[in-house]
Amino acid sequence: MKLWEKKTVPEPSVIEFTSGNDRFTDLVLADWDIIGSMAHARMLNEAGLISYNESKELIKALHTLFMKAADGSLRIGEGVEDIHSQIEMELTSMLGETGKKIHTGRSRNDQVLVDIRLYTRKVIDDTAKHVDRLFYQLLSLSEQYKSILIPGYTHMQPAMVSSFGLWFGSYAESLADDILLLSAARSLNNRNPLGTGAGYGSALPLKRRITTELLEFDDLLYNSAYASLNRGKAELASASALASVAQTLSRFAMDMCLFMTAEFRFIDFPDEYITGSSIMPQKRNPDVFEIIRGKANLIQMLPAQVASVVSGLPSGYNREFQLLKDLLFRAFNETRELLAVMSLMLNRIIVTEGITGKPLYNSIFSTEEVNRLVVKGVPFRDAYREVAGMIGTTPFKPSSPGDYSHEGSIGNLCNKEIEKIFSGRMKAFVSKSAYELAEKIMKRVDLSFFLQVALFFMLSMNSSKR
Repeated sequence: MKLWEKKTVPEPSVIEFTSGNDRFTDLVLADWDIIGSMAHARMLNEAGLISYNESKELIKALHTLFMKAADGSLRIGEGVEDIHSQIEMELTSMLGETGKKIHTGRSRNDQVLVDIRLYTRKVIDDTAKHVDRLFYQLLSLSEQYKSILIPGYTHMQPAMVSSFGLWFGSYAESLADDILLLSAARSLNNRNPLGTGAGYGSALPLKRRITTELLEFDDLLYNSAYASLNRGKAELASASALASVAQTLSRFAMDMCLFMTAEFRFIDFPDEYITGSSIMPQKRNPDVFEIIRGKANLIQMLPAQVASVVSGLPSGYNREFQLLKDLLFRAFNETRELLAVMSLMLNRIIVTEGITGKPLYNSIFSTEEVNRLVVKGVPFRDAYREVAGMIGTTPFKPSSPGDYSHEGSIGNLCNKEIEKIFSGRMKAFVSKSAYELAEKIMKRVDLSFFLQVALFFMLSMNSSKR
């Protein structure tokens, strides 16, 4: 079955090619497609396009299908093009003529748009929860190890004194910025396209604000042509946000790989978290972090992939858009997996103390000496040259670190301030689950029924009084 099918029998190979992975990806969207249809059925009644009883029958039948989707028993039948066709076919089988009315006032285009937006909103919120967990882990580690010094590197050369507190905290603040991009992607995504049809609206008296409220969108996508034109923009925003998270994870994983080497040995992990070699018994390989780094680097390519699909397309719907689903579904799943694995590993991290006491790192304290001379009144450039001369002629003898008290230094990490920024941005991620939305719409139907009954009795009583 195809929603667009007429008298001509489609060529099977054409259908197979154009459908691509839709039969598989659509099962991911099944819950959301059904919920969108439930809201649509409610709106059709409010708009006077179907009766209350028809709306109630449709919503109850859709709820039955929703429960089938939830337990995994809903399938796209052989010869059925996509989930939209399957659901309409099921409704027609269950309700007869009433089932055929569900597609009134909408196209498959805005149906797909609303499905993807509902799905994306929820997976963005789920991703944010994983980011939240890792953020607070990093912040906790930053506080726990803030007094343990490590050398800070620039150009891969020992540079200045740093600390584990500063290192962990830097990645926590990086996640705080990633969350900002995720919230922006969510905001861009959380507008309702349902009711825009194939991109040019409908002559039917649709009430789009009803579905907007029922599905808990922030607002409408107003211009019907832009609802189609927006396809790709929302996906690109999500891709860019995921790429930002992936960049943080990739760089952190690279640091892990580097700091676990025999030359550094700043950190380590229990044996059960480390892999080895089939031939070299001494090997302790950071395989987990190498895989995180590799997968995160692939996710960073996602915006370019999305852009390559949508760039140069004319306005209106184009079939290439279906390719975006595979890309985004995989990226969201892998990003959450990477966040979870990184969190797992950090639970067992072992940090090394006394690293900066090694003679190898004596020179990282040279800037401390420059600053001490500056405090005594020596011009900075003269102090710089004096200390540089000391390093060049005799073994440099370090002294204790200076007073790092300014905001964001090893003596003043400002973790509370970073946490405040992060927690404020996390307030954006508050969507309901598919089940919660479905139950909300069901309750609304029941409430409408009771109100109608009450109104009937009120009118009857007023009539009898006359």
